Amino acid sequence: MTGSAVVSLTAPDYPERLARAPRAPHHLYVRGRLPQEPGRVVAVVGARAASGHSMARARSIAADLAGAGVLVVSGGAVGVDSAAHRGALDGGGATVAVLAGGLDNLYPGRNRPLFAEIVRRGGALVSMHPDGMAPHRGTFLARNRVIAGMADAVLVIDAQQASGSISTAAAARKLGRVVAAAPGSPGGEMLLASGAALVESAADLLAALDGAPRQRPATLPEAGSREALALAALDPRAPLAGELVAARSGLAPREAARALAGLELEGLALLLPGDNYLRSPLAEQLMQG
Repeated sequence: MTGSAVVSLTAPDYPERLARAPRAPHHLYVRGRLPQEPGRVVAVVGARAASGHSMARARSIAADLAGAGVLVVSGGAVGVDSAAHRGALDGGGATVAVLAGGLDNLYPGRNRPLFAEIVRRGGALVSMHPDGMAPHRGTFLARNRVIAGMADAVLVIDAQQASGSISTAAAARKLGRVVAAAPGSPGGEMLLASGAALVESAADLLAALDGAPRQRPATLPEAGSREALALAALDPRAPLAGELVAARSGLAPREAARALAGLELEGLALLLPGDNYLRSPLAEQLMQG
């Protein structure tokens, strides 16, 4: 790939949303072409070690957003970020990867073919940092603020409660951007419990941008029901196997399994790898009043 260009804050091709954000970088280093006057910009971010389901969801949503003329922005990492960039390309759109280090030593190296395709297909690689800067924790956090500043909305897919994706959502919220989350991960459920828009499709995200966010119904199961007994047996921090939930709740194993499946569908329980369950942040919020 060719070298990078320096785009100053006052230049006409500096991203206009980012230019209006507090503490916008005075310069951006750009390889490729920043799309001019994009209609809508959505950041799709999430875990590096995401599940296959989350990767497929990110790619599908990004493809549909791109097909609707939305510019997809992400952080260029492996996992959800890569799926979002590839989805945007699938949908025939351009995409922008905001990186945490200098553009002379692209990180992560395994994504260099993806980065080359992003540029070749009319998108851009962007960094706050000149050549020679290696990524570190501080530059990743700064990168997340730039992603939020460039976007009209931030969609989090598959994240832990303390993660870079959650920091991007927090930055977006401070800027007054739309914050949205897919259900099913601890970080996503935490965002949904705090009022983020529920997104399972591109249509949900577009509705949120139009001021009609989808919200999950927030109700606890009826007292004394098997769902209520299973929910009371769950812990918000220590995952429990279904057998232990059955033992704690007094339910038969089959009843406990059905109750847990229902709680998961309602966003009140989180299913983790190994068939373990947590009480969700939404359930905690409802149970505390």
